[in-house]
Amino acid sequence: MARIDQSDDWRDRHAPTISAFESLAMEAYSHLPDEFRQLTTNLTIEIEDFPDDDVFEDMALETPFDLLGLFEGRGISERFTVETGEMPNRIRLYRRPILDYWAENDETLGDIITHVLIHEIGHHFGLSDDDMERIEASAEEAAER
Repeated sequence: MARIDQSDDWRDRHAPTISAFESLAMEAYSHLPDEFRQLTTNLTIEIEDFPDDDVFEDMALETPFDLLGLFEGRGISERFTVETGEMPNRIRLYRRPILDYWAENDETLGDIITHVLIHEIGHHFGLSDDDMERIEASAEEAAER
């Protein structure tokens, strides 16, 4: 019988809690370029294990693991019109699908969270994939400092 090296023993390891995941998300957000963060005034970031039933149905998901994050709010073209009772912009990060993605890839969890944040904000505001790649590179540089 082959002996398992202790470094491969996952019995005592746990996935990050929602609060630890929230800390990673806030750190990732803090490393985004200032001009990019200015697009998201009053942004809240919420961590949930999975999309709720309404999101699941609205997005026509096949499984709850199909969505890593979701931006909800007003885009740049809409932000100068104010509606009564308007909620702030928010991003929902879905912990379990992100952890699944992390387990299947070689990226760090922080890099994946940064990528999801940038893409949720960027797509909502009409940025191109090239724009978002430049923002990711800038965020990586800031995180390394």
